[in-house]
Amino acid sequence: AHRNNLHATFMPKPIFGTAGNGMHVHQSLFTLDGNTAFADLKDEYGLSDIAKHFIAGQLHHARGMCAVLSPLVNSYKRLVPGYEAPVYISWARVNRSALIRVPRIHPKRIKATRIELRCPDPSCNPYLAFAVMLKCGLDGIKKKMPLPEPVEENLYHFDEKELARRQIRVLPGSLEEALAELQKDTVVQEALGEHVYERFLEAKKQEWDAYRMYVSQWELDRYLEVF
Repeated sequence: AHRNNLHATFMPKPIFGTAGNGMHVHQSLFTLDGNTAFADLKDEYGLSDIAKHFIAGQLHHARGMCAVLSPLVNSYKRLVPGYEAPVYISWARVNRSALIRVPRIHPKRIKATRIELRCPDPSCNPYLAFAVMLKCGLDGIKKKMPLPEPVEENLYHFDEKELARRQIRVLPGSLEEALAELQKDTVVQEALGEHVYERFLEAKKQEWDAYRMYVSQWELDRYLEVF
């Protein structure tokens, strides 16, 4: 990149109008004897009850996890409709607009059974992100959370009425909203631990306040001469 006068970056949304940088995370659980805990070929979707509860847990806590998985102001410029990033809290097998996707399960490669969470971006701390994702999935298993029906249609084509009818929630639209959701989610807080949670929240609130008060070039271009 340097030789070609370019800059390589994992910034979530470095360029307006194009897809950003994601860090899709593929997750699976195994039993102590080395077998997958996620597969059940007798099931309609090839998923075990454990897998379904795990997915349900992550869907349930998706809004609370978001500040950890997408921790920058810039992260939420990636999480918008139309740019290959998930916005709607749902799961599916082939629908790439869903938050969680289940890759095709092959009977001859049963140990490859996994789920793909698509909202994290490369700016996250992977140690915190993986701890939070695991905790929320296990919370679904512990509480035997029911898994909603998958949505295979393109969610970007749904209007507000259809989203409401299907009870499909959306991810936070800003870091401020994500921090508010984090403050409501005790499971995510427990995954971080009291010290990390308090310091993380403090740092991110400072980041949001700095962004909120900054006057950008976009504002100057749009308003300065008009008003």
